[in-house]
Amino acid sequence: MSKYSSVVARILLAHIFLLAGISKITGYAGTQGYMEAMGVPGMLLPLVIILEAGGGLALIVGWQTRLVSYALAAFTVVAAIIFHSNLGEQMQMILFMKNFAIAGGLLLLAEHGPGAFSLENRK
Repeated sequence: MSKYSSVVARILLAHIFLLAGISKITGYAGTQGYMEAMGVPGMLLPLVIILEAGGGLALIVGWQTRLVSYALAAFTVVAAIIFHSNLGEQMQMILFMKNFAIAGGLLLLAEHGPGAFSLENRK
């Protein structure tokens, strides 16, 4: 069962990044404006899109899983601190905790690897 649960876990963790990256492409100007309003240079948006969409795809197929998991975990914690730090607002607190929970899952994935159904373990 664990060979199946690993691929399901990767998909469940990765889909949020893949979809977020795609939505940033389709709503580029709005996302860039939001980033700048929060004090983040808008010129970083292409890197964010590459990390989210590319990292999400990499996790789904199980390629460079440890490296991508560490990168996405760090990105997720930083995003929580920058964009969801108004902890007096209930929705922001929930989003902050969600980001930290996702980072925890990514760290577990980095520790345990991609599992059987992955590009890294194709045999």
